Amino acid sequence: MRPPIQRIESRSVTELVTAELRRSIVAGDLAPGEPFSLRRVAEMLDVSFIPVREAVRNLESEGLIITRPGRSAIVAPLDLEDLQAIYRLRRTLEPELAARSCRVISVAELDRLAAQAVDFGDARHTIQTVYDSHHEFHAALLAPAASPWDVRLMNLLWRAAERYIRIGFGSAEGAAGDNHRHQRAHEDLLDVFRGRDPVAVREAVLVHLTHNEESALAALRKATVVVEGQGEQKGSA
Repeated sequence: MRPPIQRIESRSVTELVTAELRRSIVAGDLAPGEPFSLRRVAEMLDVSFIPVREAVRNLESEGLIITRPGRSAIVAPLDLEDLQAIYRLRRTLEPELAARSCRVISVAELDRLAAQAVDFGDARHTIQTVYDSHHEFHAALLAPAASPWDVRLMNLLWRAAERYIRIGFGSAEGAAGDNHRHQRAHEDLLDVFRGRDPVAVREAVLVHLTHNEESALAALRKATVVVEGQGEQKGSA
């Protein structure tokens, strides 16, 4: 018989620490290239050293942290080649899923996503406030055709890209009408989905991803937070 109160596993603490460190990194609160002490993090979060060490290992596997033997860990620098690799993989996976999803996604779901796309045009939004709903939008659009492994891979790629997007666009000056163009781009994507033509949908998602990559690269090149190719850091956030 199970006891009424069970022992709390340290794994749950590790997951919480991982989530908080990831949030700090993708938001740019811990800047690219910034060193940090694991023991200092443990003190700040009021946890033991062990879950912090495990969290750092988790985030190292996601490419967000670099550990150095005998020294403090550092936040991985931003590298434009890494971002291009992320989008290369996304262009391999997402257009094919979209082509299959467009045949089975419900009209009700497309209508719900259309209302969400309208909200993207709200002038009060920044990349920081809209990013989570943008992620949900694309996940829902592909969900009818996505296997659990597809979802795992997409989440890994989206999470890897998130820091670049948030820091790049968060550092850039937003042009008037950017939110409206963001809204229109997603409404156009939904219009293609409503046509139920897999070839047209595949091409529309490819174009959408390519545009997003080019915009992100342009924003990051304006911000002095990136490394291009050879590992020489140009600056920090």
